[in-house]
Amino acid sequence: MRAVRALGRAARREWGPLWSAVRASLAADGLRAVPMTLVAVCLTGLLQVAQNRPRGYGPVQTLGAVRAQDPLGVALLRTPLSLFVPALDLPVWGALAQMLLVFGVAEICLGRWRTLLIAYVATLAGTLYARIGIAAGPDGFFGLPASDARIVDTGPSAAVVALAVCVCCAYRARVTGALVIAAMVAEAVVKDNLAGREHLAAIVAALVLCAVPVLRGRRREGQGLGEGAGTRSGAPPMRS
Repeated sequence: MRAVRALGRAARREWGPLWSAVRASLAADGLRAVPMTLVAVCLTGLLQVAQNRPRGYGPVQTLGAVRAQDPLGVALLRTPLSLFVPALDLPVWGALAQMLLVFGVAEICLGRWRTLLIAYVATLAGTLYARIGIAAGPDGFFGLPASDARIVDTGPSAAVVALAVCVCCAYRARVTGALVIAAMVAEAVVKDNLAGREHLAAIVAALVLCAVPVLRGRRREGQGLGEGAGTRSGAPPMRS
């Protein structure tokens, strides 16, 4: 019983604040709390149906398929839509379920625009990493073979990984965040392919985005301490 209680307390510490935030929002607004997530899931499903049809494959590839061999300007124009183009060789239902869960939690906990920003930056990080890795070559540090230039970049999975990490950082679910990162590292080691490497690039981008507000807060604290250090005890601050 003690072990069960200890596990329960650990689970409440890990997921309690996150669960409370999600439950309160859904209880108050229902699906209206996650409109962006619903649009993203529907768009991904529609693109999956379209790209599996003879007349739809070409337009989807033209508008949303990003490869390292594409000109950079073209790739950047396609990147926003590429976020919602699922991989052809993977079950789409898994991708849709991941998006519904992770995008939904992120939209509630981080906000709609911040969620979109993180998703886009993570996707862009994978796209840019592929170009850098191929330029470095297979013998370079984190380099990639030239053949990967013809492979379509990862779709929503990079954004899902990055959002999961950011939510865990925001709500201090450190164990869960560490497990997500460890799983992606293991994936890259066991199945060393472009998608696995891009997931790692997305994690790096997510960690950088998480670190920015922390560093800003410390800088403001440091500035406040510096201003206070020049003030006499018991005297009001000097005015210029």
